[in-house]
Amino acid sequence: MSRPIVAIDGPAGSGKSTLARRLALALDLPYLNTGTTYRAVAREALRRAIAPTGGQALASLVGDLRFEIDPSSAPPRLIVDGAPPADELRTPEVESIVSEVARHPALRSALHEVQRRLGEGGAVVEGRDIGTVVFPQADVKVFLHADPQERAARREEELGDPELAAAVAKRDALDARVSPFVPAPDAIVVDSSRRSADETFEEVLALVRERLAGGG
Repeated sequence: MSRPIVAIDGPAGSGKSTLARRLALALDLPYLNTGTTYRAVAREALRRAIAPTGGQALASLVGDLRFEIDPSSAPPRLIVDGAPPADELRTPEVESIVSEVARHPALRSALHEVQRRLGEGGAVVEGRDIGTVVFPQADVKVFLHADPQERAARREEELGDPELAAAVAKRDALDARVSPFVPAPDAIVVDSSRRSADETFEEVLALVRERLAGGG
């Protein structure tokens, strides 16, 4: 029996990464953070001095990076070139260009293929466009959002650096111009505002299990 695909969409600071990791553990599925694939390309572009405006050159980098799911981690998760994603993927330098990098159709198309390959055997997949573009056939789709002020506070608390949190907020706004956050028509929409991570997780896990059991 094939394992399910659970798609988690939502803006930065909504809590989707925390939720997705916990769902993956609870459902015994791999966890795939697709944002990491874009950051890995942005980091490689910086290393090679490739301009973030060069769409085709950036797309060509995808084939030079090795994206895999590490089955030995709990939950199994993405590794890049044989190693877990490093802190350098979240530096201000990477954050300052990742939106520009991610806006190119050729690159997005190349990474969507990578993401489909990684998640097609069953996974909890989180990021942008997961339920609408990458896995429109996902067994369950969740769209998680929160108030802008709360999302900003969460980003700053998570990153521990107001400057980096501001860069993430700017990236989020730029990303929305390229691909606005719109829930898939059949997505479960959950507002995590003024709720703990535990409360959100428990509600979503119950809803996901109900959907997987055929309850709507």
